[in-house]
Amino acid sequence: MNNAASSSTAGSCTLVGAGPGDPELLTLKAVKAIRAATVLLVDDLVSDSILASHARPDARIVHVGKRGGCKSTPQAFIERLMITAVREGETVVRLKGGDPFIFGRGGEEVEHLREAGIECTVVNGITAGLAAVTSLGVPLTHRDHAQGVVFVTGHAKTGAGAAEDPTDWRALAATAHSARLTLVIYMGVAGAGHIERELLHGLPGDTPVAVVQHASLPHQRHVATTLERLQAGIAEAGIASPAVIVVGDVLRGLAAAALPADANRFGT
Repeated sequence: MNNAASSSTAGSCTLVGAGPGDPELLTLKAVKAIRAATVLLVDDLVSDSILASHARPDARIVHVGKRGGCKSTPQAFIERLMITAVREGETVVRLKGGDPFIFGRGGEEVEHLREAGIECTVVNGITAGLAAVTSLGVPLTHRDHAQGVVFVTGHAKTGAGAAEDPTDWRALAATAHSARLTLVIYMGVAGAGHIERELLHGLPGDTPVAVVQHASLPHQRHVATTLERLQAGIAEAGIASPAVIVVGDVLRGLAAAALPADANRFGT
């Protein structure tokens, strides 16, 4: 760590998970951090009502949305904003949907802050994968159906610095089948056809699947289907991003199959 840079830092930085969208699912620690912030760098999927309810009136709010398929704020630019604001003495909150350390680039941001001599605090949030199945009234693990859960991205890093090989869906499917695991796939809607074809090499076609869009929000929608109809089910239901795909036997007998597609068990 650069001690000179650290000693000159007058401000602070906190990475805060805003949860899946429902403002009532914020942790108390997250609310406290948001209320104290003088600068908030906010992801695209963070609910406007969270800022309206908890951000201080004089806070500077900078929207730095990052969503697949859309124009995004460059990650390097976001990191420079964070470092500059902290060095200017601001109380910075980097507000992220879900949890900062589950596909939220929180690890990358912590590394860059530390390289600049800035230590930051991380406040966990409820991740969308957990919120999605909870809203349907089913668990991620179950003693009779699933001994564990795997969180995986359906949209791997591309370009310079990307992994040499993409996700090995066939190996993952075989492991999930033999070890009785639930698969929770983030950012997988665009690649649903490829994911379906590859997973079918290791999982039965009748493996139950649920795809949940806008988990925990009033306009949540979902489709319950099977692995062999994953892509077709998404298309027929008109499901789009942001959505989470859940694959596994915990969904067998899913009551959600009989629920309206906009059902939401979180309430208001």
